[in-house]
Amino acid sequence: MNENTGYERIPAEKFAFVQENERLTDQKFKTKARGFFADAMIRFCKNKSSVVATIILILLILYSIIAPFLSPYDISDKDGIYLNYPPYVHWISDLGIGIFDGARSLSSQNDASMDMWDGVYQETGLQPVLGVTATHTTTVKQRGKEVERYTYDIEVNAYYVKGVIYRNLTYSEFEKIQEWQNETGIQVIYPYVEDTSDSRIWYETTSTGTAARDDDGNFIPAYSTNSAIEGAEYNSLRIAGDDGSYIYSVRKAGSVQVRLCYYTYYQYMNDGLEPCYIMGTNVIGQDIFCAIGVGARFSLIFAVIVSVINLSIGLVYGSLQGYYGGWVDMLLDRIADILSGVPFVVVTMLFQLHLANKVGIVPSFLFAFVLTGWIGMSSLTRRQFYRFKGQEFVLASKTLGASDKRVMFKHILPNGIGSIITSCALVIPGVIRSETTMTYLGIVDLSSAFGSTIGTLLSQGNSAVTTAPHALLFPSIFLGLLMICFNLFGNGLRDAFNPTTRGEGD
Repeated sequence: MNENTGYERIPAEKFAFVQENERLTDQKFKTKARGFFADAMIRFCKNKSSVVATIILILLILYSIIAPFLSPYDISDKDGIYLNYPPYVHWISDLGIGIFDGARSLSSQNDASMDMWDGVYQETGLQPVLGVTATHTTTVKQRGKEVERYTYDIEVNAYYVKGVIYRNLTYSEFEKIQEWQNETGIQVIYPYVEDTSDSRIWYETTSTGTAARDDDGNFIPAYSTNSAIEGAEYNSLRIAGDDGSYIYSVRKAGSVQVRLCYYTYYQYMNDGLEPCYIMGTNVIGQDIFCAIGVGARFSLIFAVIVSVINLSIGLVYGSLQGYYGGWVDMLLDRIADILSGVPFVVVTMLFQLHLANKVGIVPSFLFAFVLTGWIGMSSLTRRQFYRFKGQEFVLASKTLGASDKRVMFKHILPNGIGSIITSCALVIPGVIRSETTMTYLGIVDLSSAFGSTIGTLLSQGNSAVTTAPHALLFPSIFLGLLMICFNLFGNGLRDAFNPTTRGEGD
């Protein structure tokens, strides 16, 4: 301890040279150098929300690719009876677990209606009633006496409710159905019933519309046995209790009218396939599972093409503005201002009215996006160039004789790539949103060219939201997930490609 200063004296050996009399040379790195993109990937993976969003985004893209192949239906398959029907998969429905059972709620069903549903079950073997959810009792006066009347709220299988319908068939089709019945043992054609207001009522009824019953409480069949009715020859399956006297068809001006079970007729029309709609059907009888995949596939491909074109134009245009500045920037900026003042909706409508007839609906729609879509990208690129072109590393590269092209695309552009890539990633959901809006409003009709789009499905579902909420629910969920995941993915890219954060957290 130094008495004068109060500080401890440092020993002389502490000042010995560590590398004295040694030759110092550059040492080879023991670890592999990490590139810019590898470093960006590490930072991206640390953003958990972006990683989850990326996984979901990949699944959505895979869905759009493989869903049309997994579905047993093609986008051109449209059933004229099963319109806006709920999700149904027959083998899952048979498990009785309450999902994919085609359930639909019916309220205020009286005794006559309950008899009709029971009649459908007794005739076809398909039980339409899944359960009674509520029973309501009302008291009315009838002939001076108080009588209790019951109504029921029930859950039904919408695919069984259709029951038996009347349909006119050609003679050849009538014969083919008989052959199919004989091969499969599945009853399609049922005995004819005359003078009935509902094709599902095959039994005798009382004055109140309820079923008339015999002494054993069974329905009394009202099938036609009138030999005067002229029908086509029937040599196929007959229902139980038929001794050969029931009539199975009636001739109608070059065709035959028959009563057929639509569920089994559907099997006949689809090579034995029972209805299998994972997400139900829409207003035109398409499989929503398949339709979403087809619509999403178009939307994603279209959005990527638009983004690539707008990115290419915007990068070049914005680079020239930001790097050269002055009158070049002023001239190009005024051109962009004029184009940006044109409303997108107006451009789309004009192109669809006048250009679509010449080049097609999709190319004219693409031109509408490209006409003004690159302006935002060019503006962002211009700002990045103004931000970095006065930096020391840019001045150094110019001093060393670098060309304008090298300075622009080797030194300035990589430093602004984070914001540009983020903007490009967010352009894709923006294009999908705009495309969906245009098709939802009916300004552009792409369904005629591609069978379906997300916007068309949303429009169709919106018109039937009270009776068939699934038709709006599933396209909305898909679109919502797509938008959210793209935004989170873009935020992750922004942080990952930001050069100012390189090396942080290592």
